Amino acid sequence: MRQWVLSPVRHFRLFHQFVRQEFSGQFAGSLGGFLWLFVTPIVNISIYSFVFSVVFRAPLPENFGDVSFVIFLMIGYLPWFAFADAMGRASGLLLEKAPLITKVMFPVQLIPMVGTLVPYLVHGIAIFVFLVYLATQGYFDLMWLWLPVALGLQFLFTMGLVAILSAFCVFLRDIQQMVTLLLTAWFFLTPIIYPLSLLPENLRPFMMLNPMHSFVQFYREIILLGDFSVPHFQVMVLASVVSFLLGGWLFMRIKHAFGDVL
Repeated sequence: MRQWVLSPVRHFRLFHQFVRQEFSGQFAGSLGGFLWLFVTPIVNISIYSFVFSVVFRAPLPENFGDVSFVIFLMIGYLPWFAFADAMGRASGLLLEKAPLITKVMFPVQLIPMVGTLVPYLVHGIAIFVFLVYLATQGYFDLMWLWLPVALGLQFLFTMGLVAILSAFCVFLRDIQQMVTLLLTAWFFLTPIIYPLSLLPENLRPFMMLNPMHSFVQFYREIILLGDFSVPHFQVMVLASVVSFLLGGWLFMRIKHAFGDVL
């Protein structure tokens, strides 16, 4: 486990080089380039906003006041977009690096780490721009200082899952198709495009079993209410620590078999 945790520090130059290559590769050969970071979430948010604020008219919880549905949606959707992007790429991370893994001796555990960090860096730009906009609209509060903590915990939570998915996909290629279905179901099972109040009361407690619900709710409470619920924070910490350590332990246990299968 020490090797998993300290790898980015021990191999910082290699880690930094991988991050630079992956980050620049996001826009290589694309005419839109950097603009796609903003176009894609804006289009998706516009569609969801129209459907759920005009067609279905989803009511917002009373404690959030008169906040715009678009703002309510974006606070949950933008962090989810970073999570979903990293998860969506997870299944192909090791397969794409197969020639490197089979021919060169290097710390393979850096691959899922870089594969998680780059989507968060890319989408973190859009999140930052959105927060700047909210600050100009008068939403800024000192409680926003908790946001880097929340994003850091979400990053660790994602990294553990990415490590597990990328490792399993070496042995079971069908996981690539399963991830897409999983993310779709997970998205609609998380109160992002609808408030939790729309669910039957007997189902609401089960949402605490969904860590992404706690992350989304935490962001909304911090930004819009200037406060947060301790149970949600506890779920975030527990899920992040368990995911990061379990994913790292599993990856380090089976990484030696990657070369034989790839």
